[in-house]
Amino acid sequence: MNPWLIAGPPALAAAATGLVAYAAVYPRSQLFGATVCRTNSPRKLALTFDDGPNPAITPKLLDLLDRYKARATFFVIGKHARECPDLLKETAARGHLIGNHTDAHPNLFWLKPDQITVELRCCNFSIVAATGAPSRWFRPPFGFRNPWVVSTARELKQRVVMWTLIPGDWRATSSEWLIPRMGPIAERAQRNLKAAGTTNAAASTGDILCLHDGSHRQLNADRLPTLAALEHWLPRWRDLGLEFVTIDDAVSAPAT
Repeated sequence: MNPWLIAGPPALAAAATGLVAYAAVYPRSQLFGATVCRTNSPRKLALTFDDGPNPAITPKLLDLLDRYKARATFFVIGKHARECPDLLKETAARGHLIGNHTDAHPNLFWLKPDQITVELRCCNFSIVAATGAPSRWFRPPFGFRNPWVVSTARELKQRVVMWTLIPGDWRATSSEWLIPRMGPIAERAQRNLKAAGTTNAAASTGDILCLHDGSHRQLNADRLPTLAALEHWLPRWRDLGLEFVTIDDAVSAPAT
């Protein structure tokens, strides 16, 4: 007899709850719809930054990225974009990609399709007002999805982007705390670049790193540990042979 039938409704309910939690939270889950969660080459590292623009940090971050010829994707909050349109315009002008991170950073798991649509559209209007171009990419706040998030984004011609590593930089009190939590990028790069050309699927893909240049709670958040950790890692990642790409480039023809 099927053990689930023996266990009865409580076990089935627990299993269903676990499945929903996995689909909603796990960054590489595809159960609620297809998402981008890796780059298509072990040489490609997609740097992504959430919760900006942030006048206290984003300009310094742009200068740092320029120094290493790194291009990144900035998933911005609509209410912050309206406060800092010139900064958002400069970010795009310096070669970075702008993504949608909703208008007010709610937990979308609890929202209905029409509410999700309003959040995405309002943020996109702010992006267009500042840069002249709509966003093609969307990252849900906290990474949380429900059965309607991916399909709603798709209806608005946006693809959902998740990540392979999120080191928790929004709670970092120092670069010393954060630097080791970004170490898996180098470890996987060394392993996957060495294994490139094998039939190992994981070895043929690269990482999407989720960091934060702002905060959904306020403008001018302190993200200096993130800057300092990138100062440490960018030259080391470059020396490993990694290419810093936007999400557009992350899904285009693989690097050779």
